[in-house]
Amino acid sequence: MTYYQRIRNIREDRNLTQQKIADLLHIGQRTYSDYESGRTRIPVDSILILAKFYNLSMDYMTGASNVETPYPTR
Repeated sequence: MTYYQRIRNIREDRNLTQQKIADLLHIGQRTYSDYESGRTRIPVDSILILAKFYNLSMDYMTGASNVETPYPTR
């Protein structure tokens, strides 16, 4: 699974709108839509924000792993 498919699935599983996530990232809804469609690559710092928000590991968020593990704590 690609990272953009993963971020869409996670958002939809939590019944969140693209606008809600765009607000979290301080970007426009259209920009976030472009992330989810794969038209624009999502910046690493935005993936970090989403990983913390969803409490999911970066490996899972990026599709490197299919194991849903929590975001690591320090």
